[in-house]
This record gives sequence, structure tokens and C-alpha cells, in this order.
Amino acid sequence: QEQVVESGGGLVEAGGSLRLSCVASPRSLSIADMAWSRQAPGKEREFVARINWISRSTEYADDVKGRFTISKDNTKNTVFLDMKSLKPEDADIYYCSARPLFSREIWGQGTQVTVSS
Repeated sequence: QEQVVESGGGLVEAGGSLRLSCVASPRSLSIADMAWSRQAPGKEREFVARINWISRSTEYADDVKGRFTISKDNTKNTVFLDMKSLKPEDADIYYCSARPLFSREIWGQGTQVTVSS
């Protein structure tokens, strides 16, 4: 069964840092790219960052550029989101997604990030 599982969310003070991880399975899954999105209660899910699995090219939402970094570990089908200088408005449920080459995009269940002011 194809799936992605996020981890690493938690409570952090404003200005602090946090690392999110996401593992895509099965290990044999051929991935085109993986991404992070976030969603606050009552709001639409918004794009945060994406990384191309082959070229390693990245893209970011404007409000996280310079603060968030997406990276990956090919050997483990894992993507990371390193977040620094966190702001209260970054507090959301963060979702990981994987876009396989030959099947539909897969979404995780989300991990909660809370930023105290």
C-alpha cells in the first residue's frame, strides 16, 4: 500500500526551529516529487515547499522563503522540512505529499506544529 507518514511536529517558541520528516512507502515507490503543505482550521490547505526527486530542484511559498528548507534522503524515500525563525502564523497542521511517477498523489495524515508567542 502506498502511503506517506509525517513526524516531527510539536510545540516551539516563536523564533525557534523544528524539523519535520516524511517517509514514503513502499521503498520501491518511484517518486516524481514530494511536497509540504499546511492548513489552519477553517482555511484552505496552502503550499509550503516542494522538491523534485531527480533534479533536487526546490520551490517555496513566498512567506517561508529564507526560513524553511526542504531536503530529501533518496535512500530512505524521506523528505525533511527544516523550519527556523518560526512565527505564530506558521502554526498549522503540516501535510506531506508524494507524487509517484505512475500513480496518484499520496497525502499523509498531517502533523501539528504549534508556535507559542
